[in-house]
Amino acid sequence: MAEIRIRHTNARISGEDNVKAFLEKQEVLYEHWDANKLPDALKEKFVLTDEEKAEILATYDDEIRDLASRRGYLTWDVIALSDATPNLDELLKKFEQVHTHTEDEVRAITAGKGIFIIKGTDDVGYFDVELEAGDVISVPEHKPHFFTLMENRKIVAVRLFIETEGWIAHPFTDPSFQNA
Repeated sequence: MAEIRIRHTNARISGEDNVKAFLEKQEVLYEHWDANKLPDALKEKFVLTDEEKAEILATYDDEIRDLASRRGYLTWDVIALSDATPNLDELLKKFEQVHTHTEDEVRAITAGKGIFIIKGTDDVGYFDVELEAGDVISVPEHKPHFFTLMENRKIVAVRLFIETEGWIAHPFTDPSFQNA
């Protein structure tokens, strides 16, 4: 279940209803899918074949199509990251910079853990959303954020897009951001 950490106070928010309510106020969509639907063989697998990615998409087809129809997403895929991913550290450096997009950035975590760092309202500042299997988040277009791995450095997620070529990151310079 997702948990939030407010960076400037270190306050934590937990519990699905509390997380959802906080994120709604920050204009971030949060939902939860049943992580137990995923076949056991894929729950701890972070290097995936195309067939395994297709199996993940098929497992969550109803949820994906429901979210896509409500939010206008037209295409989706599966991303898997772990220490076995070639050039993982260089890839993470690219991810770990505050940026915006011209469409939502959506992740439905199916295995592992990840974290979104998001710029909230002025009274909140930056906050972390720690995600695990079953958590679904949509960071709205133009909201400064970045996504990275947590200490286990393993994640599998479904990504949904409006633009069929995927989103493009636009760097966001913010002197108030501190990576801590």
